[in-house]
Amino acid sequence: MNHEPYKLIPEGFTAVPSIEGDEPELHFVDGFDQLDAIGVLVPSEGDVPASVGLHREALESAGFDGKPGSTLQLANASGTLVVAVGGGKPGSLDADGRRKAAAALVRATQRHARIGFELSDTEGIDAEQLGQVLAEGVLLARYSYETLKSKSKQAALREVQFLAPGLDSAPEDRAAADRGLTTGRVKVRATTIARDLCNAPPSHLTAAGLGEVSQELGKRFGFTVEEFDKQQLIDLRCGGLLGVNAGSAQEPRMIKLSYKPEGSPTGHLGLVGKGIMYDSGGVSLKPSDPMHLLMKMDMGGAAAVLAVFTALRDLGCTSAVTGFLMCTDNMPSGSAYKLGDVLTTRSGLTIEVKNTDAEGRLVMCDALTLAVEDKVDGIVDIATLTGAALMSLGQLTAPVFGNDQGLVDRVLASGNRADEQVWQLPLERAYRPQLDSDVADISNLGGPYAGSTTAALFLAEFVGETPWAHIDIAGTMQSDKDDAWRSKGATGFGARLLIDLALGYSAG
Repeated sequence: MNHEPYKLIPEGFTAVPSIEGDEPELHFVDGFDQLDAIGVLVPSEGDVPASVGLHREALESAGFDGKPGSTLQLANASGTLVVAVGGGKPGSLDADGRRKAAAALVRATQRHARIGFELSDTEGIDAEQLGQVLAEGVLLARYSYETLKSKSKQAALREVQFLAPGLDSAPEDRAAADRGLTTGRVKVRATTIARDLCNAPPSHLTAAGLGEVSQELGKRFGFTVEEFDKQQLIDLRCGGLLGVNAGSAQEPRMIKLSYKPEGSPTGHLGLVGKGIMYDSGGVSLKPSDPMHLLMKMDMGGAAAVLAVFTALRDLGCTSAVTGFLMCTDNMPSGSAYKLGDVLTTRSGLTIEVKNTDAEGRLVMCDALTLAVEDKVDGIVDIATLTGAALMSLGQLTAPVFGNDQGLVDRVLASGNRADEQVWQLPLERAYRPQLDSDVADISNLGGPYAGSTTAALFLAEFVGETPWAHIDIAGTMQSDKDDAWRSKGATGFGARLLIDLALGYSAG
Protein backbone atom coordinates (compact mmCIF):
# COMPACT_ATOMS: atom_id res chain seq x y z
CA MET A 1 0.00 0.00 0.00
CA ASN A 2 1.29 3.45 -0.89
CA HIS A 3 1.48 5.67 2.19
CA GLU A 4 3.09 8.69 0.52
CA PRO A 5 1.44 11.95 1.65
CA TYR A 6 -0.94 13.67 -0.72
CA LYS A 7 0.73 16.57 -2.47
CA LEU A 8 -1.37 19.71 -2.45
CA ILE A 9 0.99 21.52 -4.82
CA PRO A 10 1.24 19.89 -8.27
CA GLU A 11 4.54 18.55 -9.52
CA GLY A 12 6.40 21.17 -11.51
CA PHE A 13 4.47 24.11 -10.06
CA THR A 14 6.53 27.21 -9.50
CA ALA A 15 5.32 30.40 -7.88
CA VAL A 16 7.67 32.41 -10.08
CA PRO A 17 5.36 34.14 -12.57
CA SER A 18 5.61 33.06 -16.17
CA ILE A 19 7.36 36.03 -17.78
CA GLU A 20 9.19 34.29 -20.57
CA GLY A 21 8.04 32.50 -23.68
CA ASP A 22 6.14 33.54 -26.76
CA GLU A 23 5.14 37.16 -26.32
CA PRO A 24 2.82 38.63 -28.96
CA GLU A 25 4.33 40.89 -31.59
CA LEU A 26 3.14 44.49 -31.27
CA HIS A 27 3.94 46.96 -34.02
CA PHE A 28 2.69 49.94 -35.97
CA VAL A 29 2.11 49.27 -39.66
CA ASP A 30 1.33 51.16 -42.87
CA GLY A 31 -1.29 48.56 -43.82
CA PHE A 32 -2.78 45.39 -42.31
CA ASP A 33 -1.59 41.96 -43.36
CA GLN A 34 -2.88 38.41 -42.64
CA LEU A 35 -5.09 39.09 -39.64
CA ASP A 36 -7.93 37.13 -38.03
CA ALA A 37 -9.78 40.23 -36.84
CA ILE A 38 -9.58 43.98 -37.33
CA GLY A 39 -10.91 46.55 -34.89
CA VAL A 40 -11.87 49.99 -36.18
CA LEU A 41 -12.31 52.96 -33.86
CA VAL A 42 -15.70 54.48 -34.70
CA PRO A 43 -16.80 57.83 -33.22
CA SER A 44 -20.34 58.25 -31.91
CA GLU A 45 -21.15 60.87 -34.55
CA GLY A 46 -19.85 61.99 -37.93
CA ASP A 47 -18.41 59.84 -40.67
CA VAL A 48 -17.93 56.11 -40.19
CA PRO A 49 -14.53 54.83 -41.38
CA ALA A 50 -14.85 53.09 -44.74
CA SER A 51 -13.15 49.93 -43.45
CA VAL A 52 -16.23 49.19 -41.30
CA GLY A 53 -18.26 48.64 -44.46
CA LEU A 54 -21.55 49.94 -43.02
CA HIS A 55 -23.26 53.31 -42.72
CA ARG A 56 -24.12 54.74 -39.31
CA GLU A 57 -27.81 53.90 -39.72
CA ALA A 58 -26.95 50.21 -40.09
CA LEU A 59 -24.65 50.31 -37.05
CA GLU A 60 -27.32 52.00 -34.95
CA SER A 61 -29.95 49.49 -36.03
CA ALA A 62 -27.61 46.75 -34.79
CA GLY A 63 -27.38 48.48 -31.39
CA PHE A 64 -23.98 50.12 -31.78
CA ASP A 65 -23.92 53.75 -30.60
CA GLY A 66 -20.18 54.43 -30.67
CA LYS A 67 -19.92 55.13 -26.97
CA PRO A 68 -16.51 54.41 -25.38
CA GLY A 69 -16.16 50.74 -24.47
CA SER A 70 -18.86 49.53 -26.85
CA THR A 71 -18.08 46.96 -29.56
CA LEU A 72 -19.94 45.31 -32.41
CA GLN A 73 -18.70 42.25 -34.31
CA LEU A 74 -19.39 42.31 -38.04
CA ALA A 75 -19.21 39.42 -40.49
CA ASN A 76 -16.96 39.95 -43.49
CA ALA A 77 -16.87 38.10 -46.81
CA SER A 78 -13.08 37.89 -46.65
CA GLY A 79 -13.25 35.80 -43.50
CA THR A 80 -11.58 38.49 -41.37
CA LEU A 81 -13.78 39.59 -38.48
CA VAL A 82 -14.38 43.34 -38.31
CA VAL A 83 -15.10 44.85 -34.89
CA ALA A 84 -16.45 48.37 -34.51
CA VAL A 85 -14.98 49.89 -31.32
CA GLY A 86 -16.70 52.89 -29.77
CA GLY A 87 -14.61 56.06 -29.75
CA GLY A 88 -17.08 58.55 -28.28
CA LYS A 89 -17.40 62.06 -29.65
CA PRO A 90 -14.77 62.93 -32.28
CA GLY A 91 -11.56 64.15 -30.66
CA SER A 92 -12.74 63.29 -27.13
CA LEU A 93 -10.54 60.26 -26.44
CA ASP A 94 -7.63 60.93 -24.11
CA ALA A 95 -4.76 58.52 -23.35
CA ASP A 96 -6.88 56.55 -20.91
CA GLY A 97 -9.72 56.35 -23.44
CA ARG A 98 -7.40 54.86 -26.04
CA ARG A 99 -6.09 52.35 -23.51
CA LYS A 100 -9.64 51.26 -22.76
CA ALA A 101 -10.54 51.12 -26.45
CA ALA A 102 -7.65 48.74 -27.10
CA ALA A 103 -8.80 46.63 -24.15
CA ALA A 104 -12.36 46.54 -25.48
CA LEU A 105 -11.13 45.25 -28.84
CA VAL A 106 -9.12 42.47 -27.21
CA ARG A 107 -12.10 41.37 -25.13
CA ALA A 108 -14.21 41.18 -28.30
CA THR A 109 -11.61 38.99 -30.06
CA GLN A 110 -10.73 36.41 -27.39
CA ARG A 111 -10.68 33.56 -29.92
CA HIS A 112 -8.38 35.29 -32.36
CA ALA A 113 -4.59 35.15 -32.40
CA ARG A 114 -3.74 37.94 -34.86
CA ILE A 115 -5.65 41.19 -34.68
CA GLY A 116 -5.33 44.74 -35.95
CA PHE A 117 -6.55 48.07 -34.59
CA GLU A 118 -7.27 51.01 -36.90
CA LEU A 119 -7.32 54.34 -35.08
CA SER A 120 -9.39 57.16 -36.53
CA ASP A 121 -7.07 59.91 -35.28
CA THR A 122 -4.05 60.52 -33.04
CA GLU A 123 -4.77 64.10 -32.07
CA GLY A 124 -4.08 65.21 -28.51
CA ILE A 125 -1.55 62.52 -27.63
CA ASP A 126 2.14 62.22 -28.38
CA ALA A 127 3.36 59.19 -30.26
CA GLU A 128 5.29 57.59 -27.39
CA GLN A 129 2.36 57.83 -25.01
CA LEU A 130 0.11 56.41 -27.70
CA GLY A 131 2.30 53.34 -28.07
CA GLN A 132 2.42 52.80 -24.33
CA VAL A 133 -1.32 52.98 -23.67
CA LEU A 134 -2.16 50.76 -26.64
CA ALA A 135 0.28 48.09 -25.43
CA GLU A 136 -1.13 48.32 -21.91
CA GLY A 137 -4.73 48.07 -23.05
CA VAL A 138 -4.13 45.09 -25.30
CA LEU A 139 -1.91 43.06 -22.98
CA LEU A 140 -3.61 43.77 -19.67
CA ALA A 141 -7.02 42.88 -21.09
CA ARG A 142 -5.76 39.60 -22.54
CA TYR A 143 -4.43 38.44 -19.14
CA SER A 144 -5.86 35.42 -17.38
CA TYR A 145 -4.45 33.26 -14.60
CA GLU A 146 -4.25 29.77 -16.07
CA THR A 147 -1.18 28.36 -14.32
CA LEU A 148 -3.22 25.63 -12.64
CA LYS A 149 -5.63 24.92 -15.52
CA SER A 150 -5.19 21.99 -17.86
CA LYS A 151 -6.71 23.86 -20.81
CA SER A 152 -6.84 27.50 -21.84
CA LYS A 153 -10.21 29.07 -22.69
CA GLN A 154 -8.77 31.63 -25.08
CA ALA A 155 -6.43 31.62 -28.04
CA ALA A 156 -2.87 32.71 -27.47
CA LEU A 157 -2.36 36.23 -28.76
CA ARG A 158 0.36 36.13 -31.44
CA GLU A 159 0.34 39.54 -33.08
CA VAL A 160 -1.30 42.96 -32.86
CA GLN A 161 -0.89 45.50 -35.66
CA PHE A 162 -1.73 49.16 -35.10
CA LEU A 163 -2.67 51.47 -37.98
CA ALA A 164 -2.47 55.10 -36.87
CA PRO A 165 -2.86 58.11 -39.19
CA GLY A 166 0.18 60.35 -39.42
CA LEU A 167 2.78 57.94 -38.08
CA ASP A 168 3.64 56.61 -41.53
CA SER A 169 4.70 60.06 -42.71
CA ALA A 170 6.73 61.01 -39.64
CA PRO A 171 9.64 58.61 -38.98
CA GLU A 172 10.47 60.27 -35.67
CA ASP A 173 6.90 59.71 -34.47
CA ARG A 174 7.00 56.06 -35.57
CA ALA A 175 10.21 55.57 -33.56
CA ALA A 176 8.64 57.25 -30.54
CA ALA A 177 5.52 55.09 -30.83
CA ASP A 178 7.69 51.97 -30.93
CA ARG A 179 9.49 53.12 -27.77
CA GLY A 180 6.08 53.53 -26.18
CA LEU A 181 5.18 49.95 -27.07
CA THR A 182 8.35 48.78 -25.32
CA THR A 183 7.59 50.85 -22.21
CA GLY A 184 4.05 49.51 -22.16
CA ARG A 185 5.31 45.94 -22.40
CA VAL A 186 7.61 46.41 -19.39
CA LYS A 187 4.85 47.94 -17.28
CA VAL A 188 2.41 45.19 -18.25
CA ARG A 189 5.02 42.56 -17.42
CA ALA A 190 5.29 44.05 -13.95
CA THR A 191 1.52 44.15 -13.52
CA THR A 192 1.27 40.54 -14.70
CA ILE A 193 3.80 39.51 -12.06
CA ALA A 194 1.73 41.22 -9.36
CA ARG A 195 -1.46 39.61 -10.65
CA ASP A 196 0.07 36.13 -10.82
CA LEU A 197 1.38 36.38 -7.26
CA CYS A 198 -1.97 37.57 -5.90
CA ASN A 199 -3.93 34.93 -7.81
CA ALA A 200 -1.71 32.07 -6.61
CA PRO A 201 -3.34 29.86 -3.94
CA PRO A 202 -2.13 30.64 -0.41
CA SER A 203 -0.84 27.10 0.13
CA HIS A 204 1.25 27.46 -3.05
CA LEU A 205 2.84 30.79 -2.12
CA THR A 206 4.02 31.26 1.46
CA ALA A 207 6.13 34.06 2.93
CA ALA A 208 9.27 31.98 2.41
CA GLY A 209 8.07 31.19 -1.11
CA LEU A 210 7.76 34.88 -1.89
CA GLY A 211 11.35 35.23 -0.76
CA GLU A 212 12.40 32.62 -3.31
CA VAL A 213 10.39 34.38 -6.03
CA SER A 214 12.04 37.68 -5.11
CA GLN A 215 15.52 36.15 -5.36
CA GLU A 216 14.76 34.76 -8.81
CA LEU A 217 13.30 38.02 -10.09
CA GLY A 218 16.21 39.99 -8.63
CA LYS A 219 18.67 37.93 -10.67
CA ARG A 220 16.67 38.50 -13.85
CA PHE A 221 15.97 42.19 -13.48
CA GLY A 222 18.97 43.70 -11.76
CA PHE A 223 18.05 44.38 -8.13
CA THR A 224 19.38 42.91 -4.91
CA VAL A 225 17.33 40.92 -2.42
CA GLU A 226 17.92 40.33 1.29
CA GLU A 227 15.74 37.93 3.24
CA PHE A 228 15.28 38.13 7.00
CA ASP A 229 14.01 34.98 8.72
CA LYS A 230 12.32 34.66 12.09
CA GLN A 231 15.49 34.78 14.17
CA GLN A 232 16.81 37.77 12.26
CA LEU A 233 13.48 39.53 12.78
CA ILE A 234 13.79 38.83 16.50
CA ASP A 235 17.28 40.35 16.41
CA LEU A 236 15.86 43.40 14.59
CA ARG A 237 13.09 43.72 17.23
CA CYS A 238 10.34 43.62 14.59
CA GLY A 239 7.65 42.87 17.15
CA GLY A 240 4.76 43.83 14.89
CA LEU A 241 5.51 41.25 12.20
CA LEU A 242 6.47 38.62 14.77
CA GLY A 243 3.27 39.17 16.74
CA VAL A 244 1.05 38.58 13.71
CA ASN A 245 3.10 35.52 12.74
CA ALA A 246 2.75 33.90 16.18
CA GLY A 247 -0.28 31.80 15.16
CA SER A 248 1.17 30.54 11.91
CA ALA A 249 2.84 27.26 11.04
CA GLN A 250 4.85 29.16 8.41
CA GLU A 251 7.91 31.29 9.13
CA PRO A 252 7.66 35.03 8.47
CA ARG A 253 9.90 36.90 6.09
CA MET A 254 10.96 40.47 5.69
CA ILE A 255 12.24 40.86 2.14
CA LYS A 256 14.37 43.92 1.42
CA LEU A 257 14.75 44.95 -2.21
CA SER A 258 17.37 47.44 -3.42
CA TYR A 259 17.82 49.09 -6.79
CA LYS A 260 20.63 51.53 -7.54
CA PRO A 261 21.04 53.31 -10.88
CA GLU A 262 24.31 53.86 -12.63
CA GLY A 263 25.78 57.18 -11.54
CA SER A 264 24.50 59.42 -8.77
CA PRO A 265 20.83 58.81 -7.95
CA THR A 266 18.39 61.69 -8.26
CA GLY A 267 16.77 60.67 -4.99
CA HIS A 268 16.09 57.73 -2.68
CA LEU A 269 12.53 56.40 -2.59
CA GLY A 270 11.34 53.90 0.01
CA LEU A 271 8.46 51.53 -0.76
CA VAL A 272 6.70 49.37 1.84
CA GLY A 273 4.27 46.59 0.91
CA LYS A 274 1.89 44.65 3.14
CA GLY A 275 2.45 40.94 2.55
CA ILE A 276 -0.20 39.00 4.46
CA MET A 277 -0.10 35.80 2.44
CA TYR A 278 -3.47 34.73 3.81
CA ASP A 279 -5.59 36.62 6.31
CA SER A 280 -8.07 34.60 8.34
CA GLY A 281 -8.42 37.48 10.78
CA GLY A 282 -6.57 35.51 13.45
CA VAL A 283 -8.45 35.12 16.74
CA SER A 284 -10.74 37.92 15.50
CA LEU A 285 -11.86 35.50 12.80
CA LYS A 286 -13.43 36.98 9.69
CA PRO A 287 -17.06 36.07 8.95
CA SER A 288 -17.42 32.97 6.77
CA ASP A 289 -18.34 34.77 3.57
CA PRO A 290 -16.80 35.24 0.10
CA MET A 291 -14.27 37.67 1.59
CA HIS A 292 -12.32 34.66 2.89
CA LEU A 293 -11.68 33.54 -0.68
CA LEU A 294 -10.12 36.91 -1.50
CA MET A 295 -7.74 36.88 1.44
CA LYS A 296 -5.04 35.14 -0.58
CA MET A 297 -4.72 38.61 -2.15
CA ASP A 298 -3.98 40.33 1.14
CA MET A 299 -0.37 40.44 -0.02
CA GLY A 300 -1.33 42.70 -2.95
CA GLY A 301 0.78 45.56 -1.64
CA ALA A 302 3.91 43.41 -1.41
CA ALA A 303 3.21 41.98 -4.87
CA ALA A 304 2.93 45.48 -6.34
CA VAL A 305 6.20 46.63 -4.73
CA LEU A 306 8.07 43.54 -5.92
CA ALA A 307 6.65 44.05 -9.41
CA VAL A 308 7.94 47.64 -9.49
CA PHE A 309 11.54 46.45 -9.11
CA THR A 310 11.28 44.28 -12.23
CA ALA A 311 10.83 47.42 -14.35
CA LEU A 312 13.34 49.90 -12.91
CA ARG A 313 16.49 48.81 -14.75
CA ASP A 314 14.77 48.25 -18.08
CA LEU A 315 13.09 51.68 -17.99
CA GLY A 316 16.26 53.50 -16.91
CA CYS A 317 15.15 54.64 -13.45
CA THR A 318 17.57 57.30 -12.14
CA SER A 319 16.51 57.21 -8.49
CA ALA A 320 17.60 54.70 -5.87
CA VAL A 321 14.68 52.61 -4.60
CA THR A 322 14.51 50.46 -1.48
CA GLY A 323 11.56 48.18 -0.84
CA PHE A 324 10.36 46.28 2.22
CA LEU A 325 7.94 43.36 1.89
CA MET A 326 6.50 42.36 5.28
CA CYS A 327 5.27 38.80 4.87
CA THR A 328 3.38 36.28 6.99
CA ASP A 329 -0.05 34.74 7.14
CA ASN A 330 -2.46 35.62 9.95
CA MET A 331 -3.92 32.47 11.46
CA PRO A 332 -5.76 31.39 14.63
CA SER A 333 -4.06 28.72 16.71
CA GLY A 334 -3.02 27.94 20.26
CA SER A 335 0.04 30.15 19.86
CA ALA A 336 -1.68 33.06 18.09
CA TYR A 337 -1.50 36.59 19.44
CA LYS A 338 -4.57 37.60 21.39
CA LEU A 339 -6.72 40.63 22.06
CA GLY A 340 -5.09 42.51 24.92
CA ASP A 341 -1.55 41.48 23.99
CA VAL A 342 1.05 44.23 23.81
CA LEU A 343 3.67 44.15 21.06
CA THR A 344 6.98 46.03 21.16
CA THR A 345 8.06 47.39 17.79
CA ARG A 346 11.42 48.23 16.24
CA SER A 347 10.81 51.90 17.03
CA GLY A 348 10.31 51.13 20.73
CA LEU A 349 6.63 52.07 20.66
CA THR A 350 4.33 49.53 22.30
CA ILE A 351 1.02 48.52 20.72
CA GLU A 352 -2.05 47.13 22.45
CA VAL A 353 -3.83 44.61 20.23
CA LYS A 354 -7.55 45.36 20.23
CA ASN A 355 -8.31 43.35 17.09
CA THR A 356 -6.13 40.70 15.49
CA ASP A 357 -7.75 41.41 12.10
CA ALA A 358 -6.15 44.87 12.13
CA GLU A 359 -2.86 43.13 11.42
CA GLY A 360 -1.62 44.88 8.29
CA ARG A 361 -0.61 48.02 10.15
CA LEU A 362 1.26 45.85 12.67
CA VAL A 363 3.50 44.20 10.10
CA MET A 364 4.12 47.47 8.24
CA CYS A 365 5.10 49.69 11.15
CA ASP A 366 8.49 48.00 11.60
CA ALA A 367 9.26 48.46 7.88
CA LEU A 368 8.40 52.15 8.08
CA THR A 369 10.87 52.52 10.93
CA LEU A 370 13.58 50.70 8.98
CA ALA A 371 12.96 52.87 5.92
CA VAL A 372 13.41 55.99 8.02
CA GLU A 373 16.64 54.52 9.41
CA ASP A 374 17.82 54.04 5.82
CA LYS A 375 17.44 57.81 5.36
CA VAL A 376 15.18 57.61 2.33
CA ASP A 377 13.94 60.93 0.96
CA GLY A 378 10.34 59.77 0.93
CA ILE A 379 8.23 56.69 1.70
CA VAL A 380 5.17 55.34 -0.07
CA ASP A 381 3.44 52.34 1.45
CA ILE A 382 0.76 50.30 -0.28
CA ALA A 383 -1.55 47.87 1.45
CA THR A 384 -4.89 46.09 1.35
CA LEU A 385 -5.50 47.71 4.71
CA THR A 386 -9.13 48.51 5.51
CA GLY A 387 -12.61 47.45 4.49
CA ALA A 388 -13.52 51.10 4.99
CA ALA A 389 -11.55 51.94 1.83
CA LEU A 390 -13.76 49.58 -0.17
CA MET A 391 -16.95 50.88 1.42
CA SER A 392 -16.05 54.54 0.86
CA LEU A 393 -14.52 54.54 -2.65
CA GLY A 394 -15.46 51.16 -4.14
CA GLN A 395 -13.37 48.95 -6.40
CA LEU A 396 -12.07 51.55 -8.85
CA THR A 397 -10.48 54.15 -6.58
CA ALA A 398 -7.95 53.84 -3.75
CA PRO A 399 -7.64 56.44 -0.99
CA VAL A 400 -4.26 58.06 -0.43
CA PHE A 401 -3.16 59.80 2.76
CA GLY A 402 0.09 61.55 3.58
CA ASN A 403 2.04 63.96 5.73
CA ASP A 404 3.60 65.76 2.76
CA GLN A 405 1.39 67.32 0.09
CA GLY A 406 4.17 67.36 -2.49
CA LEU A 407 4.58 63.58 -2.29
CA VAL A 408 0.81 63.01 -2.26
CA ASP A 409 0.51 65.16 -5.39
CA ARG A 410 3.14 63.00 -7.11
CA VAL A 411 1.16 59.88 -6.24
CA LEU A 412 -2.04 61.44 -7.59
CA ALA A 413 -0.32 62.42 -10.85
CA SER A 414 1.19 58.95 -11.30
CA GLY A 415 -2.17 57.35 -10.65
CA ASN A 416 -3.77 59.56 -13.28
CA ARG A 417 -1.18 58.62 -15.89
CA ALA A 418 -1.53 54.91 -15.12
CA ASP A 419 -5.34 54.98 -14.91
CA GLU A 420 -4.99 53.59 -11.40
CA GLN A 421 -7.33 56.00 -9.69
CA VAL A 422 -6.38 57.42 -6.30
CA TRP A 423 -8.23 60.03 -4.29
CA GLN A 424 -6.78 61.99 -1.39
CA LEU A 425 -8.56 61.65 1.94
CA PRO A 426 -7.66 63.80 4.95
CA LEU A 427 -5.20 62.62 7.56
CA GLU A 428 -7.46 64.12 10.20
CA ARG A 429 -5.42 64.45 13.39
CA ALA A 430 -8.54 65.04 15.48
CA TYR A 431 -9.23 61.29 15.20
CA ARG A 432 -5.84 60.34 16.68
CA PRO A 433 -7.17 59.98 20.28
CA GLN A 434 -9.23 57.00 19.08
CA LEU A 435 -5.94 55.07 18.98
CA ASP A 436 -5.02 55.82 22.59
CA SER A 437 -4.42 52.86 24.87
CA ASP A 438 -4.64 52.52 28.66
CA VAL A 439 -1.75 50.07 28.78
CA ALA A 440 0.52 50.85 25.80
CA ASP A 441 1.72 53.74 23.68
CA ILE A 442 -0.93 53.15 21.02
CA SER A 443 -3.61 50.62 20.09
CA ASN A 444 -4.08 49.02 16.69
CA LEU A 445 -7.75 49.93 16.31
CA GLY A 446 -9.74 53.16 16.39
CA GLY A 447 -13.47 53.72 16.64
CA PRO A 448 -16.28 52.50 14.38
CA TYR A 449 -15.97 55.36 11.88
CA ALA A 450 -13.30 56.68 9.49
CA GLY A 451 -11.45 53.36 9.62
CA SER A 452 -9.16 54.16 6.70
CA THR A 453 -8.14 57.43 8.35
CA THR A 454 -7.41 55.92 11.76
CA ALA A 455 -5.34 53.17 10.09
CA ALA A 456 -3.35 55.85 8.27
CA LEU A 457 -2.90 57.79 11.52
CA PHE A 458 -1.48 54.64 13.11
CA LEU A 459 1.10 54.30 10.33
CA ALA A 460 1.95 57.99 10.55
CA GLU A 461 3.28 57.40 14.08
CA PHE A 462 6.23 55.49 12.61
CA VAL A 463 7.48 57.85 9.87
CA GLY A 464 8.36 60.93 11.92
CA GLU A 465 9.12 63.91 9.68
CA THR A 466 10.02 61.83 6.61
CA PRO A 467 7.70 62.64 3.68
CA TRP A 468 5.24 59.76 3.47
CA ALA A 469 2.16 58.67 1.54
CA HIS A 470 -0.09 55.67 2.17
CA ILE A 471 -2.23 53.98 -0.51
CA ASP A 472 -5.03 51.69 0.70
CA ILE A 473 -5.84 49.16 -2.06
CA ALA A 474 -8.35 47.00 -0.16
CA GLY A 475 -11.02 47.92 -2.71
CA THR A 476 -8.95 48.01 -5.88
CA MET A 477 -6.92 44.82 -5.40
CA GLN A 478 -9.41 42.70 -7.37
CA SER A 479 -12.20 42.91 -9.88
CA ASP A 480 -15.38 40.83 -9.84
CA LYS A 481 -15.52 40.83 -13.65
CA ASP A 482 -13.55 41.68 -16.76
CA ASP A 483 -13.67 45.47 -16.94
CA ALA A 484 -11.61 47.41 -19.52
CA TRP A 485 -7.95 46.61 -18.73
CA ARG A 486 -8.88 44.98 -15.42
CA SER A 487 -9.22 41.23 -15.77
CA LYS A 488 -11.37 39.27 -13.35
CA GLY A 489 -9.39 38.43 -10.22
CA ALA A 490 -6.31 40.26 -9.04
CA THR A 491 -5.78 43.60 -10.80
CA GLY A 492 -2.13 44.25 -9.90
CA PHE A 493 -3.24 47.73 -8.85
CA GLY A 494 -0.37 49.97 -7.82
CA ALA A 495 2.41 48.42 -9.87
CA ARG A 496 2.19 50.81 -12.82
CA LEU A 497 1.45 53.78 -10.55
CA LEU A 498 4.54 53.16 -8.45
CA ILE A 499 6.73 52.53 -11.51
CA ASP A 500 5.69 55.92 -12.86
CA LEU A 501 6.40 57.51 -9.47
CA ALA A 502 9.84 55.92 -9.18
CA LEU A 503 10.87 56.87 -12.73
CA GLY A 504 10.18 60.53 -12.08
CA TYR A 505 11.28 60.63 -8.44
CA SER A 506 13.82 63.11 -7.13
CA ALA A 507 14.69 64.37 -3.67
CA GLY A 508 12.93 67.50 -2.50
